[in-house]
Amino acid sequence: MFYKETNFKETPLGKIPKDWELVKFSNIAEDIYYGITAKAVENKTGLKMLRTTDIKDYSVDWDSLPFCEITEKRGDIRRFLLKKGDLIIARAGTTGVSVLVEKDFENVIFGSYLIKVRLSRKVHPKFMHYFCQSRLYWDHITSGQAGSTLKNISLPILKSLNIPLPSLVEEQQKIASILSTVDEAIQKTNEIIAKTERLKRGLMQELLTKGIGHKEFKDTEIGRIPEEWEVVKLENVVEIWDKYRVPVKEQDRKPGPFPYCGANGIIDYIAGYTHDGEFVLLAEDGGFFGPFENSAYIMRGKFWANNHVHILEAIEGILINEFLMYCLNFMDLTPFLTGSTRPKLTQEDMRKIPLPLPPIQEQQRIAEILTTIDRKLEIERKEKAKLERIKQGLMDLLLTGKIRVKVS
Repeated sequence: MFYKETNFKETPLGKIPKDWELVKFSNIAEDIYYGITAKAVENKTGLKMLRTTDIKDYSVDWDSLPFCEITEKRGDIRRFLLKKGDLIIARAGTTGVSVLVEKDFENVIFGSYLIKVRLSRKVHPKFMHYFCQSRLYWDHITSGQAGSTLKNISLPILKSLNIPLPSLVEEQQKIASILSTVDEAIQKTNEIIAKTERLKRGLMQELLTKGIGHKEFKDTEIGRIPEEWEVVKLENVVEIWDKYRVPVKEQDRKPGPFPYCGANGIIDYIAGYTHDGEFVLLAEDGGFFGPFENSAYIMRGKFWANNHVHILEAIEGILINEFLMYCLNFMDLTPFLTGSTRPKLTQEDMRKIPLPLPPIQEQQRIAEILTTIDRKLEIERKEKAKLERIKQGLMDLLLTGKIRVKVS
C-alpha cells in the first residue's frame, strides 16, 4: 500500500515528489467567497444556517442547526446554499477550522463568518479537507497573526496558501481514504466515550441520591436521600489547606517532575511542590461549577497548587476523598458563587456547601463503582489520543509525499 518516495524537487514548502505540483489555493478553487449575514431565530422559517460555532472536530451535527432569518439584501440566495463538495472554512470565531459538505442541502445557508470554497475537478474535496487539518495549513494561516490567538482569516491569506498536490486525483482519493479510516476509528471511540459518560451521569444520579439498597427516604435541604444518611456542611467534614496555595511566576516555572495544578487540572510540570499526600482540589475561579461539570479532582503525591483552587482533605473516618470529589462534581455549585465577570467560589461560601453523608462503608462502595467507570473513560480517552497522534503522523507523511500510496 505504501512506499517511500526518493525522487523529490525543491519548493518554497521544502521537498515534494517530482510528479506533484505546488499550487496556490486560488488556482484550485473555482469559486471562493464569504457567507451571508443572517441571525438565528426560534420560529421555523424553513431556512437553516451553519455558523462557526456549529463546526466541531471538523464535522457538523446537521440536525441541530438553527433556523434563521437573512438580515442583508442579497436577492437570490442560491449561491449561499450548501452543496456536496463545498469546503467551508471559519474566518472568525473558531478561526481556520473547516468542514466538508458531503450532501446537497436545499435549505441550509452558511453565515458571514464562514468562507465557501468550490474546488476544481483536479482536486479531490476530501483530500483538501484533510490538508486543511495539516500542520502546513495551520502554519500558513497563523504566520501573519500577531499574538497567540488566531483572530481571523481573510480571502487573500487563504488564496495564497501553498498546497503540495498529487497530480493524480486517484492518489488524492487514496490518501483521503486512508485518513478517513483513522477518522472512523476516532469517531467510534468518541461514541464509546459519550455512551460511558451518559452511564456515569446516570450512576451518579442514582448512587448519590438513593445510595445502595435503601428502602426508606427523607426530604432534606438537598433533596430526597436515604433515611440513614446525614446532611453536613463541607467545613465540618474536611481540612482546608488554602494557605498553602502559591502562584508560580512564569520566570520561576522551571521544568520538573511535579504537577502544577490549577482550577481545571494539571497545567504544567515543574521543579517544586507545595503538597504531598492525597487531596481534593476544587476550583475557586475559572472552573466549571454546574452539575456534572467536574469542578473538583483528586491529586495524589507531590504537586504544586496555585491560588485558583481550594485544597481539601477529607477527615479520616468521616468522609473519603473520592466520595467528596464525586459529590462536588455531581452538584450544581453555581448558587455558591459570587461575582458576575469572573464568578468565584470563596472559601467562606465553600464552607457552607451541604453534602450528603452516607456511612463510610457505603461511601467506599459508591466511590469504587464510579471509579471503575472513570477508569474505562481514561482508557478510551487514551485510545482516542493515540489515534489522533497516528492521524497527525500520517498527515505529515502522506500530505507531503514523504510516504506515497500505490495507485493501480
